[in-house]
Amino acid sequence: MFKLNWKRLGIATGLSLSLFAAGCGSDGGSGDSGSEGGSDGEAAKVGEGKEVELAYVEWDTEVASTNVLGKVLKDLGYDVEMTPLDNSVMWEAVATGEADAMVAAWLPGTHATQYEEYSDQMEELGVNLEGAKIGAVVPKYMDVNSLADLDSQADQTITGIEPGAGVVAATEEAVKTYENLSDWEVKTSSSGAMATALGEAIENEEEIVVTGWSPHWKFQKYDLKYLEDPKGVYGDAETIETMARKGLKEDLPNAYKVIDAFKWSSADIESVMLSVQNGTPVEEAAATWVEENQDKVDEWTSGVE
Repeated sequence: MFKLNWKRLGIATGLSLSLFAAGCGSDGGSGDSGSEGGSDGEAAKVGEGKEVELAYVEWDTEVASTNVLGKVLKDLGYDVEMTPLDNSVMWEAVATGEADAMVAAWLPGTHATQYEEYSDQMEELGVNLEGAKIGAVVPKYMDVNSLADLDSQADQTITGIEPGAGVVAATEEAVKTYENLSDWEVKTSSSGAMATALGEAIENEEEIVVTGWSPHWKFQKYDLKYLEDPKGVYGDAETIETMARKGLKEDLPNAYKVIDAFKWSSADIESVMLSVQNGTPVEEAAATWVEENQDKVDEWTSGVE
């Protein structure tokens, strides 16, 4: 059902065919209580192969967080499907119950539109990462510090990510709000294309303005700065929050407990993102983080029975 509805909506932006293999929704109604144990074999009895569908948008942050949470659930014996979707479709999928949960809600600003439309149709499980931020980002070598001071830099172009992303919408609003940006263009692409363009510009010490967000590996790899936003278009610091479909707690109580308990720091998520950026497959990077941070994983799984 999930895959068919996804295709019906026609959302295929930036996704490779290898990522289209999503299964049906989770097996509801029977519960998922099982044996609690320390070894992989015993832990697998908890989920007993029941499906958990995690939806996410293909931002580096959400790729990292979803894969880490997915790894923990897999280790507990669940059959975990992680499906990348367009931002708005991700929200709709959880709201309609076609996905079980997401750990990718940027609030209160970035996903304000989606939150207003869908939040009453799902369960809010709270913050999983604090201190998130969005804005316009430039290399530190550029002699500009504020959106209000931009004039002709970077060919009057801001390199964005996917159309419909909150940071892109905010940037489009900034172009309308700041009179000095009236002739500027927000050029949408993808998260990967934006990062590539940023890296190439820095390698050649060229001017570039990109849509940015924290946490993100680019702040660890490059010397960057956010442009000041005196008119407050991008809003204040945000949180990344977890949303679940209604009924998940009753259908899969142990999976719900883990998803509800999932919370980590910017340092945690950036370590996974950096590993992936350096060439480690995301599944391997997630598994390594889980292995090296068992104390935190134990906190997430402490309520599992």
